[in-house]
Amino acid sequence: MAWIALGIAGILEICWAVGLKYSEGFTKPIPSILTVTAIAGSFWLLAIAMRSIPLGTAYAIWTGIGAVGAVIFGIMVLGESANIGRLVAICLILSGIVMLKLFSPS
Repeated sequence: MAWIALGIAGILEICWAVGLKYSEGFTKPIPSILTVTAIAGSFWLLAIAMRSIPLGTAYAIWTGIGAVGAVIFGIMVLGESANIGRLVAICLILSGIVMLKLFSPS
């Protein structure tokens, strides 16, 4: 159950990162409310996951999911660069996430 909570927390982290872009510095009410809600949900689920997943593992996976998701969203939706360096970096982050999960004691 902790890993599911961590995965959903990571997805919510992507949502709030994207929401920050669309809230335009918290000047737009609806995107701002959705962003703050996603932040709260993400932190809450991360805290639940950390009850049984080691701190370093949980935090690294949470931020990794958010980072990779935000970059992919930027590339696919916002037209950001998809050069080889960025794609390799995404693969390295994903490799790290997988390795942390595989070698985690829980």
